[in-house]
Amino acid sequence: MASYSEWLSYLQSAEKTALVQDGKKKVHFKFADGKEMAEEYDVKTNDLLLRKWRKKGTLGGAGTWEIEVGDPQVFRPVAMETQGMVESSSNPIFTRRDTKKAFMWRIRNLPYPIETYNVTVDTDNRCVIVRTTNKKYYKKFTIPDMDRAGLPLEQRAVNYAHANNTLVITYEKPAGVLEMERQVLQELKKLKASRDGDVECNPS
Repeated sequence: MASYSEWLSYLQSAEKTALVQDGKKKVHFKFADGKEMAEEYDVKTNDLLLRKWRKKGTLGGAGTWEIEVGDPQVFRPVAMETQGMVESSSNPIFTRRDTKKAFMWRIRNLPYPIETYNVTVDTDNRCVIVRTTNKKYYKKFTIPDMDRAGLPLEQRAVNYAHANNTLVITYEKPAGVLEMERQVLQELKKLKASRDGDVECNPS
């Protein structure tokens, strides 16, 4: 668990490029430790639409992107059937898409009534756990932003609702996270972004 000043220093140390395209500001971070992060923000609202990470592969090549925020379906290989695998459309689909004031996760294809679900914070292991009383679904996930901000998880910050076969879980962002996000946006505003059609971005 770090502090948000360490996270900001980590971002500031990265080689960054930015591109404005299709109403989104796309920022690519390349860190000295070999990791890469890509983010997309709505140009008008500054809402975070996507955050994904990539580490070097075991043989030194580029690894695969892992989605932290956004819909992972967009980046799923098209021809999965060529490997003999076709993902069932009825399987639960877990995605994260935040609001200004809360982290938000959606778990689609969960048909059970609201009283079936139990969403708890495990403070010792710094994660959120979703269980169903019928033992049909179990999910454990972390909140990386809270780790970066060095803040404890609290049960009272969690709310959840269910509609249209989708469980929606929210975690209210504490003041420390809101301040961290404000400072990150300030840093990104300093970054000169090229427009779609330009030859290349200028690294910072």
